[in-house]
Amino acid sequence: MNESKSFTLDEIAALAELPRRTVRYYIQSGLIDRPQGVGKGAYYTQHHVEQLLLVRKWQLAGLSLERIGELLKQQAAGPLPPTPRRAGTIEVWSHLVVADGVELTLEPSRAGLTPEQVRAFFRAVTQAYAQIHESEEKE
Repeated sequence: MNESKSFTLDEIAALAELPRRTVRYYIQSGLIDRPQGVGKGAYYTQHHVEQLLLVRKWQLAGLSLERIGELLKQQAAGPLPPTPRRAGTIEVWSHLVVADGVELTLEPSRAGLTPEQVRAFFRAVTQAYAQIHESEEKE
């Protein structure tokens, strides 16, 4: 891609199929970088176009601008965090009853565990509890 190509506000708005006002709002909100230069000499690069298209893609996928902002801030920091829990969020939790009064619950996707890892974790917890319980009986 040619980084040296420069665009006006009207051009990048047209390329992203967004109103100029929306592009300005995204800049003000920090979703895309400010233009190069100042005043009437301000211009945009291919990088700005790519940022706009990414924001637009995520918005069309149903993400809020707030969540898009979180994702953009986290992109450079490594793996993306799970979506924050909000009222009305539906989650599937795994629940293990180890013994009477001993229970373990976890949400695998938030814990970053595959179903196989969850099963291995539950087996390890069950075994650890059994070992603790057996050692108390021997004493």
